Order: sequence, then C-alpha cells, then structure tokens
Amino acid sequence: MKSTQTKPSIVFCHGLWADGSCFSKVIAPLQADGHEVLSAQYSLNTTADAALAPDADETSQTQQSNFPRTDVFSYIEVADGRIWLLPEGIECFAGDLSEQEKKLVWATHFPPAADLFNAKVAGTAWRSKPSWYIVAKKDRTVHPDLERFFAKRMGATTYELESSHVPMLSQPERVIDVIRTAAKGLQGATATA
Repeated sequence: MKSTQTKPSIVFCHGLWADGSCFSKVIAPLQADGHEVLSAQYSLNTTADAALAPDADETSQTQQSNFPRTDVFSYIEVADGRIWLLPEGIECFAGDLSEQEKKLVWATHFPPAADLFNAKVAGTAWRSKPSWYIVAKKDRTVHPDLERFFAKRMGATTYELESSHVPMLSQPERVIDVIRTAAKGLQGATATA
C-alpha cells in the first residue's frame, strides 16, 4: 500500500537504558503535526537523538575509551548478560528530572546486552544521510566532549542543551523544536529533488 503522507517519518534512536517510553513527551506533539513517528531502542545509528555514533570499523567502547569515563559507570552491574543500572545511578542518567520521574525511568528501563559497547554497527547512516545531534551538556552517561566529537565528525547540525542524558524528558519542547527543524529541512530537500 502506497502512503499518501507528505511529512517525513521521524525515527528516534537512543542507546543505553532507553526505550520508546522515553519519548512519550515528544511523540504526541509530533504526531499531532501529522508526522509518522517511530521509536526504536538500542540503536547506535544516528538520528535525532543518538549519543553514540561509531563508524563501521569502530565500537562505541573504542570511542568512549578516548574520553574521560563518566560517573554512570560507577553505578552499573553486569549480570545475566545484561548491564543493570543501580538505583543510585539514576542521578547520572536523568539527574535533571523530578524525583518521581527518575523513579519511573529507573523502574521501567530495560537493561542492554552486556556486549553492547563492543558490538559493531551494520552500517553508518550518518555517512549518507543528513544528521542532527543534541549534545547534553550535563550528561554523566556519555561524556559531552564525546558527543561533540561524534556530532562534528558526522557533520551534524548540532544543538547544545543544559541537560542530562535524557533531554527528551527534561526539555521535550527543545527536542521537539530540533526534530521539527530537521523534518522541515528534509521536506524541503525532498521537494526540490
């Protein structure tokens, strides 16, 4: 069936300890704008909100090793083939949320596979597609300088927010603005193609 949709689909990708529910504050307004919104979890390819963007011959661990270790790694436990965020670690992941929201994020997070950081991606979308990147300046999960490195290497249109690792929850309006800007840019590009 051919879609008659004129607005582009928007795909969210986010890595460590995030699932589609993290985008609950941004999905509804974007759908109201007429966008088809998909939410993916644990992807390391880059779109509007992927913190890690290794190249095809890299792992996210090789890149993380080049930057200072973040606080969150003091609050994880590897067990049963998964990386578990300990309750105290939620401050490192989502420190700018209310206590109630932090408890909800921690209670509903899904622990990623233990080999996540050593996995290679099956392709690098940012090599051939336009990219937008939000640097979370108060991120204690992925070092902000690593985020800046990835954004620059990707040639991404970059925004910096005073945010923890979850700007889609702490500053959803700003994230929506970035996504709308990206969608409009893509719409204009496809209209002239």
